[in-house]
Amino acid sequence: MGKKAEKTREHIRKEAYLLFADKGFKEVTMTDICEKTGLSRGGLYRHYSNTSEIFLEILSQEYTIASRMEKRESAKVILEEMLAAIKCEIMDKELSLSLAIYEFANLGNEEFFIRINENAKRRWLSLINYGMESGEFKKTDGERTADLILYYYQGLRMWSRVIPFGEDIAENYVETVRELLLKN
Repeated sequence: MGKKAEKTREHIRKEAYLLFADKGFKEVTMTDICEKTGLSRGGLYRHYSNTSEIFLEILSQEYTIASRMEKRESAKVILEEMLAAIKCEIMDKELSLSLAIYEFANLGNEEFFIRINENAKRRWLSLINYGMESGEFKKTDGERTADLILYYYQGLRMWSRVIPFGEDIAENYVETVRELLLKN
């Protein structure tokens, strides 16, 4: 795929993300995405055949930390950047895909979400192990800690769509994760 095509696909995903966050999955149409991106129907269909394909690609994009660990970046720096992104998502429900994810999951996409969840857990577990090996994180049961961090976040993310959270709630999450992982 050429650079221009990848740039167009990136633009489509970015604008579709905002639509999915605003309307949920069920309400977004290819026409909505055409209008939001400024692409013609043919231009959009050249890259994606339907909203499911776009949504799946958005969800498959992961915050990649493996390459950063290979470069021996600080586990604490990686953690702080992840926590900052999570805090923003909790605080700004307009950026949350929780409603769209819930709707999409109810369409029978369980296997995909099992895979997404396993990848998220694996990402947290690899960071926890990396941080313990580098001496930046406390020694802990990585599996249990990864579960706690992941499901605490997912619960906050889902609830942030239906009730307003103050910054204190997001900050409590960040502080709890820091207390679980970081040495004094």
